[in-house]
Amino acid sequence: MSRVGKNPVPVPAGVTVDIKGQAIKAKGKKGELSMVVHDDIEVVREGNLISLKMRHDNPRSRVLWGTNRNLVKNLVHGAGEGFTVNLEITGVGYRAAADAKQLKLQLGFSHDVEIPIPAGITIKTAKPTEIEISGADKQKVGQIAAEIRGWKPPEPYKGKGIKYAGEKILRKEGKKK
Repeated sequence: MSRVGKNPVPVPAGVTVDIKGQAIKAKGKKGELSMVVHDDIEVVREGNLISLKMRHDNPRSRVLWGTNRNLVKNLVHGAGEGFTVNLEITGVGYRAAADAKQLKLQLGFSHDVEIPIPAGITIKTAKPTEIEISGADKQKVGQIAAEIRGWKPPEPYKGKGIKYAGEKILRKEGKKK
């Protein structure tokens, strides 16, 4: 039995949720998101709570129950508050600059890396070594953060590269004489 699936999803003030069959739409101050819940899962709204229940008690339904509950939770949370991922750049000469359409990274390559910013995502660079990625869709925010980090992941000897804020880098000892 899923312990996650049993918990109802609270709908915060300022977010409107429309349920039509298996389709769920959430609209809030950060935007409008929608998804379709799997057919094995039933969606029920009870006041300010959204509950998901299994239609059939089989292994496939049990697997999908908790997953769909968390997807609905992310949908509601994203429409209301949004998601943010912070990245830190470490290294001499490594820096980032963002404008409305693209993010420019200087990472020690012979050229600057230019990453287009997708619709629904905002990228801010308060300092040249800090990147803040925010948006309503958790999957898109995480994906763009992983793609940016993929250009120069932190290396274990000096720790140079792009890392998530708060990420611990396992450091290795260098050569000995």
